Amino acid sequence: VQLQASGGGSVQAGGSLRLSCAAYGLTFSNYVMGWFRQAPGKEREFVAAITWGGRTYYADSVKGRSTISRDNHQKMVYLQMNSLKPEDTAVYYCAARYYRGGDIYTSSSYDNWGQGTLVTVSR
Repeated sequence: VQLQASGGGSVQAGGSLRLSCAAYGLTFSNYVMGWFRQAPGKEREFVAAITWGGRTYYADSVKGRSTISRDNHQKMVYLQMNSLKPEDTAVYYCAARYYRGGDIYTSSSYDNWGQGTLVTVSR
């Protein structure tokens, strides 16, 4: 299994970015796909997740500003982030979780991780 995240960059506060994640080597329909982020000196935290059927989950910190989506045919997952704030600055990770019961908000419940893409938001 391989997850390749891309789309990070540097933007000013109020700007937008779209992160992408390509998934290889997994039966995409069996996986919940998620995005996490880790800021310097902080723990990795949940950002958003989406099931095969399109049910979405968001952290309160990004709700209303971000949209997670997936293209099941192309095995891609996206995170559209708008109205970015300096506190959104972090390395963003794409993750895959084999579909099962339990907590989708916890990083330890995810089975596979991408390499991360850096998002920097300046004032």
